[in-house]
Amino acid sequence: MIDTRIANEIVHGKYLSLHGAGEIWNWESPAGQVRWQRRVKILTHAIKDSYKVLELGCGTGYFTKEIVSSGASITAIDISPDLLITAKTIVNSPNVQFIEENAYAMKFPNETFDVVVGSSVLHHLDITKAISEMYRVLKKGGFICFTEPNMVNPQIALQKNIPWLKRKLGDSPDETAFFRWSLQRKLKKAGFNQIKVRPFDFLHPAIPPALIRPVSSIGLFVEKLPLMREIAGSLIIEAIK
Repeated sequence: MIDTRIANEIVHGKYLSLHGAGEIWNWESPAGQVRWQRRVKILTHAIKDSYKVLELGCGTGYFTKEIVSSGASITAIDISPDLLITAKTIVNSPNVQFIEENAYAMKFPNETFDVVVGSSVLHHLDITKAISEMYRVLKKGGFICFTEPNMVNPQIALQKNIPWLKRKLGDSPDETAFFRWSLQRKLKKAGFNQIKVRPFDFLHPAIPPALIRPVSSIGLFVEKLPLMREIAGSLIIEAIK
């Protein structure tokens, strides 16, 4: 029997497919595109063409189309059939297969993948179940890499905790954000090693084009400051099995 959270995400997938996922996810503005390309570099820098890669929550294939050029064998999963239909029209490559799959109850055998990656997906899931499943399907020595919203950021905290604001901004009912310390503990408890959860990104998608460069430079500087960096908008999550 499908649980309420997954059912809500399937409904949310229909909403995204009808209203434009890229716009709702804030990737289409000039600043949003800069933010997106930075994430692509973070998530793909260590992927080799010999790897078997699992992408969690591929959605419309927004990130999938960026990693196909790595030459790796990519399995991209999502719970939403509507989003997968769009993904298959956007990404047509022999090294990618799209599968409708529940990220915390996957059918893949143990130790199938070298890498598990995703962009802004874990905060939609039952994180404890998702971490356990990632660990199970990951090969020994394999790694995970995700970018996710940071709950310490004031705007993120408001958006994820006020129901009417969540609806206004196009969030699904159950999605949340992460405190990096508690996420580190969950990864450690699951068995992961060399865990790094780092705040990053002070570039808001609404920043005007003329201000992108100076704001980006200031943001990169603030990311190096021990206390100020904690309120960055996002987290980089890395760990090894």
